[in-house]
Amino acid sequence: MIATVARGLAVVAIGLAVIDGAAAADYPSRVVKIVVPIAAGGPVDLVARATADHLAATLKQPFIVENRPGAGGNLGINVVTASPSDGYTLLVALGTMLTINPGLYKPPPFDPETQLKPISTLTTSSQLLVVHPSHPAKTLAEFIALAKRKPLTYGTSGFGTPSHLTMEYLRRLAGFEATPASYRGNPQLVVDLVAGQIDAGFVATAGVIQQVKDGKLRALAISSAKRSRLAADVPTIAEAGFPGFSFDSFILLLAPAGTPHDVCAVLEREVRAAVSDPEFARRFGAQDIEAVGNSSGAAKAWIGSETKRWAEFLKTANIRID
Repeated sequence: MIATVARGLAVVAIGLAVIDGAAAADYPSRVVKIVVPIAAGGPVDLVARATADHLAATLKQPFIVENRPGAGGNLGINVVTASPSDGYTLLVALGTMLTINPGLYKPPPFDPETQLKPISTLTTSSQLLVVHPSHPAKTLAEFIALAKRKPLTYGTSGFGTPSHLTMEYLRRLAGFEATPASYRGNPQLVVDLVAGQIDAGFVATAGVIQQVKDGKLRALAISSAKRSRLAADVPTIAEAGFPGFSFDSFILLLAPAGTPHDVCAVLEREVRAAVSDPEFARRFGAQDIEAVGNSSGAAKAWIGSETKRWAEFLKTANIRID
């Protein structure tokens, strides 16, 4: 009886493997849609379009980008999780949408572990902590010391965004008070920083590096695990007194859970080739966007660990959107 069951299971496994292999053999055979849960024009959109162009060229089928912004990225992500698991609807999203949104929104809008299948991490980038040149602080230590004596105001590109949560994370670690001022994106935030209307802010490095070089803003530290090539003289927050601090902005490619393994393998192979192309590095390096192109397993492990990390932080900090 046991032998019969075992043979049956083996037949099923072989059958599934044949189906999986067959799915990849002619993949793709039609248009593939890549959903981007952010408006067109930003880094996530540009990386998605560059990736789509490479996939279209190498896999000989159109890969089109469809922008579906809304609800902090949840709208576009839910479009993908509700799509067939056949490899013809994919997702390119900011990592924080995947790792923070499930703990930020109540009820959770989706479960990245059970509803999405990571293909690869495409890129990573950093944020600079900047202040107006008239601000007395020349270092992160001085900034924190001053903030402990007099609460500051800081700009964000929206509640729950990297610029908001990076400062909240630092604020709680260092023990100072700060009041957020929310903007509809970075452009007006940078304008008010340069005008001295707010004390500080975390902003994507590429978005403020010119103002720093021109002396219109002063950079105190960088949020990522390592220094930026655009601001090599600016220390990381970890180097400036908070070992282990890291808040990198990742962009990932994912598919609906259940997408055939062989289809995902085709996509992973081609994506890793795309981001390792020197032209890709040249194009995005000037924007402080660094190519990653890791494995599906590595991307999945990162999402899992970061989701847990931020769920604990958001709960402790009582940060949520109902």
